[in-house]
Order: sequence, then C-alpha cells, then structure tokens
Amino acid sequence: MSVTVPRASAQKAVYLLPLTDAGAPDVPGTYIYLPPPTSPTYCVRFQIQGTSSICRQGSLWVNIPAEGEKFQRSCYREYKLQPDFNGITEIDVPIYEANAFSFYTTYTPLPQWSFTDVASPEPTRTPTYYIDVCPRLMMHGQQLPIEAVVIFSTLSKFMGIYPTDWDNHLCGISQRGYNMVHFTPLMQRGSSNSPYSIYDQLAFDNAIFKNGEQDIADMVKKMQSKFNLLAMTDVVWNHTANNSKWLEEHPEAGYNVDTAPWMRPALELDTALLKFGSQLAARGLPTTFKNECDLLKVMDGVKTHVLGGCKLWEYYVINVERDTNAIQQAWISGQAKFTEGSFSDAGLRGLDAVKGWPLKQKADWLVEHALRGGDRMGERYRRTMDPAVGASLLCALFGRYDSRTSSTPDERAAYGALKAILNEVNLPFYREYDGDQAEIMEQLFNRIKYVRIDAHGPKLGEVNNANPLIESYFTRLPLNETTKKHNPEALALVNNGWVWAADAMRDNAGPKSRAYLRREVIVWGDCVKLRYGDGPHDNPYLWEHMAKYTRLMAKYFQGFRIDNCHSTPLHLAEYMLDQARSVNPNIFVVAELFTGSEEMDFKFVMRLGIAALIREAMQCGSTQELSRLVHRHGGVPIGSFETDEVLNAAQATDTPGEATAQTKPLIKKIKRSPVHALFMDCTHDNETPAQKRDARDTLPSAALVAMCSSATGSVFGFDDVYPGLIELVHEKRLYSSINSTGGPVKGQAGEGGIGGIRKIINEIHVKMGKEEYDETYIHHDQEYITVHRVNPHTRKGYFLIAHTAFPGYGNGNGGFGKTKLPGTQAKLIGAWNLEVDNSSETRARIIGDKKTLRGLPSKTNNLQGVNIESTGDDATITIPDKFPPGSIAVFETWVPSAEHADGLDKFVTSGARAAFSGVNLTDLNFILYRCEEEERDASDHKDGTYNVPGHGKLVYAGLQGWWSVLRNIVNDNDLGHPLCNHLREGQWALDYCLGRLERISEKKKYSHIKNPAKWLKAKFNAIRKVPSFLLPRYFALVMQTAYNAAVERSIELMGDNVQHGNQFLKSLALVSIQVTGYMNSASLWPDKSVPSMAAGLPHFAYDWARCWGRDITISARGLYMGTGRYEDAKEHIFAFASVLKHGMVPNLLGGGKIPRYNSRDSIWWFLQNCQDYTKIVPNGIGLLQDQVKRRFLPYDDTWFPYDDKRAYSQSSTIEDVIQEALQRHASGIEFREYDAGPNIDSQMKSEGFDIKIWTDWETGLIFGGNQWNCGTWMDKMGESEKAGSKGYPGTPRDGAPVEIIGMLYSIVRWCADLYEQGKFKYEGVTLDDGKKTITYTEWADLIKANFERAFYVPRSAEEDGSYDVNPKIINRRGIYKDLYRSGKEYEDYQLRPNFPVAMSVAPDLFDPEHALYALQMADRILLGPQGMKTLDPSDLNYRGYYINSEDSTDFHTSKGRNYHQGPEWVWPTGFFLRALLKFDLERRKCPEERIESYQQVTRRLAGCMRAIQESPWAGLTELTQKDGAFCGDSCPTQSWSASCIIDLFQDARVYEIGEEES
Repeated sequence: MSVTVPRASAQKAVYLLPLTDAGAPDVPGTYIYLPPPTSPTYCVRFQIQGTSSICRQGSLWVNIPAEGEKFQRSCYREYKLQPDFNGITEIDVPIYEANAFSFYTTYTPLPQWSFTDVASPEPTRTPTYYIDVCPRLMMHGQQLPIEAVVIFSTLSKFMGIYPTDWDNHLCGISQRGYNMVHFTPLMQRGSSNSPYSIYDQLAFDNAIFKNGEQDIADMVKKMQSKFNLLAMTDVVWNHTANNSKWLEEHPEAGYNVDTAPWMRPALELDTALLKFGSQLAARGLPTTFKNECDLLKVMDGVKTHVLGGCKLWEYYVINVERDTNAIQQAWISGQAKFTEGSFSDAGLRGLDAVKGWPLKQKADWLVEHALRGGDRMGERYRRTMDPAVGASLLCALFGRYDSRTSSTPDERAAYGALKAILNEVNLPFYREYDGDQAEIMEQLFNRIKYVRIDAHGPKLGEVNNANPLIESYFTRLPLNETTKKHNPEALALVNNGWVWAADAMRDNAGPKSRAYLRREVIVWGDCVKLRYGDGPHDNPYLWEHMAKYTRLMAKYFQGFRIDNCHSTPLHLAEYMLDQARSVNPNIFVVAELFTGSEEMDFKFVMRLGIAALIREAMQCGSTQELSRLVHRHGGVPIGSFETDEVLNAAQATDTPGEATAQTKPLIKKIKRSPVHALFMDCTHDNETPAQKRDARDTLPSAALVAMCSSATGSVFGFDDVYPGLIELVHEKRLYSSINSTGGPVKGQAGEGGIGGIRKIINEIHVKMGKEEYDETYIHHDQEYITVHRVNPHTRKGYFLIAHTAFPGYGNGNGGFGKTKLPGTQAKLIGAWNLEVDNSSETRARIIGDKKTLRGLPSKTNNLQGVNIESTGDDATITIPDKFPPGSIAVFETWVPSAEHADGLDKFVTSGARAAFSGVNLTDLNFILYRCEEEERDASDHKDGTYNVPGHGKLVYAGLQGWWSVLRNIVNDNDLGHPLCNHLREGQWALDYCLGRLERISEKKKYSHIKNPAKWLKAKFNAIRKVPSFLLPRYFALVMQTAYNAAVERSIELMGDNVQHGNQFLKSLALVSIQVTGYMNSASLWPDKSVPSMAAGLPHFAYDWARCWGRDITISARGLYMGTGRYEDAKEHIFAFASVLKHGMVPNLLGGGKIPRYNSRDSIWWFLQNCQDYTKIVPNGIGLLQDQVKRRFLPYDDTWFPYDDKRAYSQSSTIEDVIQEALQRHASGIEFREYDAGPNIDSQMKSEGFDIKIWTDWETGLIFGGNQWNCGTWMDKMGESEKAGSKGYPGTPRDGAPVEIIGMLYSIVRWCADLYEQGKFKYEGVTLDDGKKTITYTEWADLIKANFERAFYVPRSAEEDGSYDVNPKIINRRGIYKDLYRSGKEYEDYQLRPNFPVAMSVAPDLFDPEHALYALQMADRILLGPQGMKTLDPSDLNYRGYYINSEDSTDFHTSKGRNYHQGPEWVWPTGFFLRALLKFDLERRKCPEERIESYQQVTRRLAGCMRAIQESPWAGLTELTQKDGAFCGDSCPTQSWSASCIIDLFQDARVYEIGEEES
C-alpha cells in the first residue's frame, strides 16, 4: 500500500500506534510508514495498556524532535509510562519533519510472582523500532506526492555543453511530463571516466561546470522555476576513484595491511598473480586463449608457481616446531596453567583418564583451550598455542616435570607425543586451506574464461600490461613525496566490488570474510573500497570528508539515489543520511538494493527511511512476469476495504454544543505497508527493449509502468528507442533526442519514438498520484495486460489495454476478446501503436554513428476502431483487428452509481450515531447478537443465522456475527473471501440484515429499532446501485459503521467504570448484552416476558437450558453490577428469590414453572449476589426490604404447579428470603427431588436424587451431598454404559466444599454486621425447634476458628499436629483442601481452583502467609493461558482433554466424564486473580510495589485478552483443553467466564479508590 497524501482538511490526524506487552509495534507487518508532514501537524499516538510489562518503572524514548528542534539520532525524549489497571496510556507525539525516526522503551521486567519478596530483575530495554515518515516534496508551493513522481534518469557526462545543450534536454524532459531528473554523479571523475568513480567528492566536474558549484546552484534553481523539475543525484559512499589525490594523504581511508592486516594473504596472492601473468611468455605458456585447453595450462602454472610459491597454508596452520618447543619449555619450567573446568570431560578418573584419550581428542582439547590467534587471518603462523595451557596437557599425560626427583618424565617422549598432537591439530587447518585453494582456482578459472573465451564475455584478447591475466584486487598508490611518509606496504589499497549472493550485513573486506583471498569479488579496478570501521572515531578524516560531500549534495538536490546500497554499511548510511537531512529533512531517498531477501530489504528501508527501492520492468522475461511486477506496484485492489472512514464516521453527526468535526482529530490506523518502489521501465544499467525484447515493447512497457501507484521513471534514450545499453565508462558520444529542441512536445502520435504519448501517460500518472487513485485491477490475458486504476472516493479512473511486444508474437491483435467494465462508463483518450525499424542494417547504422547517441527510426500511430458500447451503467470495449504488439489504448472511466453529493463513502458512514441513539440494551442484544436458536425463537423458527456459501453459518444473526467475519476480511483486504464472492453474486445478505431489523421493530418491545432499520435501509439503497465488484467494500463500510454505532451506544448505557475503562473491560462488558435478551421459550417468570441471562451461547441459549441458577448468580455481579446494569441484576435476584424452596434456589430455573433443586452451592452464590448488590449498587441496601412473590410457600417443602392458586400467593422481603435460606441450612435439609427419576435426569442413580445438607455445630461448617450426586459447579455425571461409568459422578464433591464454606462465612459475617448496624432484623438462627439461638456473629466466629485447622495442609510435616490432616494421603503441601470430610478421603486433598473463591469472598478466614503460598502453588501448577486446570496434573485422576462425544471403555474420560478433572475452565481464573490481587496488595508497602501487583495480574490476563479479541463469538470460552488448547465441545462464549474477569476490574477499582482516599 502506498502512503497517500491526506486530502486537504483543517482536521488534525492521529495515527494509532499500539504497543504490545513487550513494547513492539502492534501493527500489521510492524513496518511503520507514515505520510509526509502536514499542516496542521499530525501526530503518532502511542497506546500502551495501563499495566503492560513495559509500564513497570517504564519510559518510552522517542527521537522525533519537538517543534523547532534539530533532529539528532541519539537524542531521545523520555515519556514516563504511568500504570493504570483500568485504563490505557496514550502519548501523542507530533510529526514536524520527515526522517527515519526510532523509539524504544526501558523498563524493569516483572519478576516471577512469589509468595515471598524476590529481588527485582535488572532494568532492560526493548529493541529499537522505526517510524519512517515520507518526505514532503514541494513544487511551486504545492506538494508532490511520491506516487506522482516521474523520474528521468540521465548519464550526466553525455548531456553535452552546459548550459545550452543541458537546457534543451531539460526542456524536453519537462515537456514530456517528467517532474524529477536523476543525474549520475556530477563530481570530478577518476581516471576511468566512470561517473561512479569519483576523483574529488567536493568538486563538481569542471569540464562541464566551468563555474563549479555556482553552476549547479543556477541549474537546480532554473530546473524548478522554468522547467518544473526537481533534481536527484547519486550519492557514492562505498568507494572513491583509485587515483583520488586525497588517498595519498590518507591511505588509512582504505583497507591495507596496516588498517586491515587480515588482507595480507590476499595482497600476496594478488601480487603473485600479477607477476605470474607478466611471465606467461617467458614460462612458455599461452598469452592468448583460444580454448579452455590453453587456459588449463595456465591454471596448472597458477597452482604450481603462484599458490605453491606463496605458501598460503602458512596463514592457516600452526608452526608445529615452534609451538612444540614453547609448550615443552613451559612444562619443564613449571609454568603449566590449568584453566578452570578444562579437564571436566575427563570424568571421575580425572587426569589419569586423559592418558587414554585418542590423538584427536587431545588435539581437540588443545584447540578448545590453548589455541590463540584464530580470530582472523593476517600473519603467517598467526595461529599458535598458549604454551602454559599446552603444558597442562603434558602434565596430564606425563606428570609434572621435576628434575629434583628420580622419576623425571621422559622429555623426548613428551616432545614426540606433543608433536604428534600438534600435527593432528593442523589436519583441519590444512583441510581449510585446501578448500580455499580449490575455491581460488575455481574463481580464477571462471573469471579468466569469461573475460577471454566466453562468447558473451568482453573477449579481452592477449594478456599484456593493459589487460593483465586477472584484474588486480588492489590499487597500489604511487610512491611520491606525499606517500613516502607512510608504510610502503600500506600503499596497496583494496578495490571495491561485489560478491554474488553475499550477506548484505557483512563487510566483504572485514576480518570475518575471505572473499578477497578466495577471489570471490567481481572487482571494480577503478574504485578503492573505503574503510569506515564502526564509526567516525575509527577513521575521522574519511567520515568528515564524506559528510561534507553528503551535505553538499543535500544543499542542491531534492533526491538521493544511494548507489550500491546493499554494500553500504547500515550505520554509515544512517549517519550520512542524517547529515543530508540536517540540510534538507525532505530529501527523497531511493536506493539500488539487492539483498536477496525482503526481510533484509525491510531492515535497510526502516533504518534509513528509504522512500523507494528501484525496481525495473525490463528485468521481466515475459508478459506474465511483467504482469506480476505491475501487480506488485500497481496499488491495492479495486474495491479494497477502508477503515479510517468508519473510525471517523461519528464526527459527521455531531450535535450542537459538541466540538465541531474540524476540532476533533481524524483517527487513522497504521496499515500494512510493503517496501515502496521507484518503478522504472528501464534503468541506465540495463538493456533496452530493442535489445532484450522487441523494440515496439517500448510503448506498452512505458504505459504499464505509468499506471502503477508508485514513483515511476525512465532513462534517457528509452523514449527515443535507443538500440542498446549505453556503456557507462568508455562511451564518449553525446545524447540526441527529437524532444530536445527547446520547443514544446505535443501530446500526440508522431515521429521519433514515444515522446508525445509519453507526455499523455505521464500527465495521467501525475494526476492519479496527486488525487489518490490508489486502487488497481490488473488482468493478464496471453500477451495482453489490462490495468484499471481508480480513486476509491470518487470512483473516477483510468483504464489501459496494453499489447506487449515480447519476441515471436507476430503483428495481429492476438485474439483479444471484448472487455466488460461492470457498472462503469468509459471514454477513449487515445489508442496508439509503435512502429520501429530495427533491421540489422539500420541498427548497424545507428550504433555506428561516431558522434551521437541516437534512437532507431520509429513513430507512433493513432489506431482507429476502438469501440465502446454502453448498456445501462456497463461499458464493453472492443479493440480493432489492427492492434499489433506494441499497442495501447487508454480510457477515462467513472462509476455513475457512486456519484453522491458528498461522496458515497461519506454518505454511507454518516448518521449512525443519531440512528442508534434511542435503542436500549435489549434492543442492542437483538441488533448485535442472537445465536441460531435465539434467532429462530424470535422469528417463530423461520430464520436462523445467515449461511454464507463456502464459509458456513455466522455465529450471530446480528452485527457482531457479520463483523467477526468482516473484521479479518477488512484487515487483510481479503477480497477473495467467500463472503465477498457471495456479495458480488447477489444482495441477499443486505436483504437479510435489513429484513430482520424491520420485522422485529414492528413488535412493541423492539419499537426503538425502527430508527436503526430506517438508517440501514437508506444506506443499503445507496449501495445496491454500485457495481457488484464494489459491493463487498460498501457493505463492509455500512456494517462496520452500524457495528461501531451499536457498540458505542452499548458502552454509553453502561456504568462510568466501563465507559472510561480499557478496551478489554469494554469487550467483557459487551458480553452482558450478548447473553441478555428476550426469549419466547424462556423467561425469569412463568407469566411475564423479561430479558433473561443465558449461561452461555450457543449451548445454553433457549428453553429450560437457558437460565441456570449457579451460572446466573455467579455472573450477575460482573455482567450486571460491574457494568451499571442494576435493574437487570435486581430482576434476576427477585426471580431466584421467588423460587426459594428447601432453603435452596434451583439450578435450573425453568421460568419458575419446573425449577430443579439439585445444586447445593447455588444458594450461596445467590446470597453472595444479594450482599454484592447492597455494597456495589447506590442505595443497594434497600434491596433487603423489597418484596417478592413466592412460587412456593415459605418454610414449606410442598410441591405444586406454577398455576396452582397457592403459587405466588404470598410475599417475602429479600431480607426474609435470606433468613429462610440460612435458617433452613442451620436446621438441616433433607428431601428427595421432585419427580426424581429419568424424567429429570436419565443418567443419575436413584440415590443421587436424595438431597441432604447439615451443619456441624462443632465447627460451624455446612456439609452435604453423597457419592451419587454432584451438587457443586463440578457437576459432570458419568454417562457411558460402555465404560461402566453411568451414574458415577466425575466429581461428587460431597462433604464441605471450600468455596461453599467461604461464601457461608461471607454471608453470616455480613448478616452479623448488618444486624449490628440495625439494617437486618434477624440476629441469628435457632436450633432445637427454636429453643436455642446461634447469633450470626457466633456462627461466623465458629467457622473462622475452625477453617484453617480443617482446610489447610501445612508445608512441613512438623506442623501436622495443628491441623486436621492425614499425612498418608497428602499429595501436595502448602495448599488448601478442596473438600473437608468427603466420601473419598483422598479427594479432600486434591489441588483444585476452588479455594480462591473463598479467598475472594472471605479473605479474613485465611492466614495471609498460608494464602500467598497456596496462591503461588495454584499459579505455577493450575494456571493456564486462559483458564485454571480443574485438577492438579500430578493427581492420578488428571485427564486434561475433554471430548464429550468420546464413547470409549475408558472409565475416566468416556462421554466426557473428566469435564472437571483437568480441562482448564476460564471462570475460576477471575477468582484466582481476585485472590492474588487482594493478598498481594496487602503485603505491598508503597505505590510502586502495589503497581507490580496489578502488573502481575495483567500478565496473567494476556491469554483472555487475546481470546476475546480473536473469538468470532466476541466472548470468553467455557473451558480449554490442557495448556490452553482449543476445545471443540466448549461453549464458545460463557457468561461467568467474562463476568468473573469484570469482577476483578471491580475489585481493582475499589482498591484504587481506597488508595486515592488514603
């Protein structure tokens, strides 16, 4: 995607740059390329999640300068990151100039969370990331977008006499519509006369520019004022001419044996090769090579006389004699040095074992521990052994040498052994040399063969002084007064060159490379390679000299072409471009870059702020290849999706009194950007169409390139149809062109190449670039390529038909059929073909011209017979029979149906906020969501969710269902997605979306939906008329606008905490709308319809399966109270209070008609709900006095139907209901379920229907259940007859479950406190038929006195006596039991995620130190990426994968019996993190430490944050498999999964308010 210039607007733009938890840019592709600076200034908005890891003592560092400040790469501004658990940190950094800016963050990483204080890790920093800002090119006060640039490349030395010839050429260039001229270097050239071999970087060519720099200043000024041309030049940093005078003063600027001693062997080889080449005749060897046999004779001589004579192996190997003597001497003199751990491999037998080592092992030991000098080449026998370390090996082999004893070791034996070892050491070094020698021979053979023998080579002829046997790799400076003060050896400087497929980041003349020794370099003998080192300190003169040169170029030229960029050290290019931008921040930098890797290209582009990489159409060998290249640089596809328009849509509907649209910023996303191109039809380095293809291809190639959405260009001679590539170095003739007369060039067909047509296509290219025609459709059909490029806002465009001219395709029109442009009208601008006389005689005459470079005789002709037929809004184009290769036709196009007053984009994205402003939360449930069964319920089973052919059913009928699919389509611009195909085929999706809203709005309770339906109808009516290929784009615009408006309205109806919370909290809050709505098949009441909460979607959506007591009462705190939906919370509390029976609330509500009382824990979740309501909701204490009608009679277990006259005949206050529940539990509960048997549960054994609950008044703990039922949330009943598990609960959890005890304590302590405050009329409960009263304070105290003793499993056995534990059964210590006194004793001791529930609701039951350690155990053992393992993996019953459909013989897993025996459930994560935060904050002593608590929690939310963002259901799943793996049987969005995380935010908010108040 190209970066387009923002349309004129007084609005300030803001580009969003979110950072990941690790501080990396969270944008597609991570490459950040922003448009040129604007007025008013746009800014980059860094977005960091409030408690991201980088916020811990974190700072953002940005080197973008403030207004008026000079850019300095190393000068970073610091922005402190302020942690905020509920919010997001946003930092706006204005952009005042172009450059390759960078940023990083510093922070102190979070330590692993521990129950004790741990040392904080050392501060660290992220990698450096780059923000490239496109330069702002200006022409006569108007901005010239990069996509509108058309460059004309010229070899400056052929331009003729300055200023007359130059002015004529520049006038012709301007007349043809080019707007920038690229000059090859204009500096004084070296002895080779190549413009890229610069003699003096600070002096312009005085042969052309007599007045030097003044001429350049005058020329550039005239180019802009008179010819409307900007100027670009090459910058050559890698080398200088081999005769540059300043090298004699500063040979250290190059690589020589002083500055690069590792080059010595390469220099010796080079010198020997030159000498051998001069002696061929004397040695009786051929000097002229007629065939390979002649060459092979010479190569034998090279091997014998050169390589043999140089003895290059001495640079590889150690000197055995020298090192043997030195090591033995160190041994004898007692100087042995035993390096630490050096003999650890010897094992238990120690040094004795070394004697038994084989020879190679001893040699390897020496190489590993004693070898020195192996870091680089340089001197003969540089590799050597450390004598002292070597002596330690002799000690191991022969013992210490001590002449005072009679058993002195044998010196001769030691000498012989050591010499053998060192010879062994040398074996791989000799092999290393042999490999390099073979490569040297291969490279020399191939190079000499190419230049002397090959048909396609230069055939240099006889070996002589002018043409030596092989090019020298070194320039040898002359010996004179200047150079004689230097080391004579240092006067040989390495020449520059290139290495095939080399690593662009590696210095080919550096110490790690042997390219010059191995003769792998294709050398440029006229250029000395410059040695920059690591920075200016390594070569001060060179850096300053080249910096002056760079600043001089930037003073006059608006563009740079970096010559040989892939060979330029990155740090050097970065420094030099900083120098250039200090003079002109808006320098337009392009580069010749061939790294062979797109990733490496990105690295150069990002670091250097390269605006475009040079790419060339003439590199293509076929029409198909050319089509691919045009496609790559053409722009985004037609009909591409737009996001920014929707982000800012709401501004179009500002209401009076609000800020106007002009004062609000335009929010923009940073989109995926490829490496940008300067797309040339031909460069000065490559062959012309007349050489490489058919000369007629000049015209279609030029037109195809001009149609691309990138900077484009051509080279002098291309328009004139020059017959071949101009030889850069030796050519002396001057340019000529029919266009360089100094007069006007008319945009029409004519003689002398394609100049007139070039003018037309260049003007079109510039117009398209300036006006943002950035969508393109390219089609390839045999030898034809068609390109349609359009403006996505106005839908105006240009269409090209190009018949390419690759060799061998005759002169017909190639059988090209009719071209249909659906929904598009077209007008012919012109059709032309190119005729060229490219006969051998003509070519010989033109090429043989001694004075002038000329084009082949050629002309462009107007082609007649192009026909356009219009049918409705469709156009059909037919080309004539005479449309030979080398022909083009160009059309202007427009889309009538897109011609809207303000533009169709603006129309379809406006007015949504107002349209949705009247809807309520239940309306939004229908507008946004509704799964299959919900939609069928609402439509009398006529409609479900939408089925997209090739994709499948959407998860929701409402906007979220569509947006979940469209989101990825839009972000990836996936126009090939089945939904896009479906939209192009018809408008059924529009009918569906509108129809469901119109139909439902006719119902009274959904009447507010009329306005959104009306809005949607108007927008759909507008887009129904557009061509089908545009419908996906406009459908996405409308749906995203509607979706955004609906979500915005949703958040508006929530509490302040959500409205001002972070995006994750908002996403969680939306789940409350997702799961709450009207259902015909389900309600909270038997006789009235109210919105009800589904436990999850789609599994628990309708009828009896929708409303679960446990799920709703767990979820109501977060989804309702935590989002400000207090009335919904109250309605659900009333509904469950109304059906209290047996002192319990039902697990299955059944609308109050047939409630089922089989869950022992639901009542405690309900009572906890009541408590939460009184504490969270303003004036919530009033709930206790609210009256509710009772489905059953108070304190009476009699069952009767819901329509019995006794039903709802009596009322109770919520206070009374709470008391009844507590009293019944205190007295004991025992009953058999109503209608027990297969009617209500076909899997359960008869005993399971028997419910018994009692209180142990010794401890105050409540017990219940049996081994045949499962009365808590872990309620999976065995179902498999095959496995014999039917009727066997997976997790009975009878006895006293830890979470129930926690909630019991929480409730009775709350009641006690309320009683003390006079807000609850009951003091306690009565026992023994009312004879004895237990106050709530007494009950709470009793529980607290016994809790730790009953549930804690101590960390050490010494403490067992203080706790009720059986040491024989303990599996893990330092945890809290899951159960107390259950039917299977070992189940008490299982580590499960239930104890954090008790910690969250009743923290004062727990010893803080015990609690923290237990939380650490859960953190490290149970916590997964999203959920909590439901069982300790070390437990024998652990089974981490839940597959409900499995019907195997496995008792544990068949029919999903392991539902709660390992799979990772998400809702307990919320309670775990609440407990972690609560207990961790208590031990923190200062704000900085408390921030760490929040960050530890945030880190553990990462998986949930990612999941809700990625899930098509826009919720959190019920459970995952082991380690977060996807579970196909999990309910994909579960109420309590989202709710319990909102609970965490609710707690955090309370803590933060408390901290602020304190």
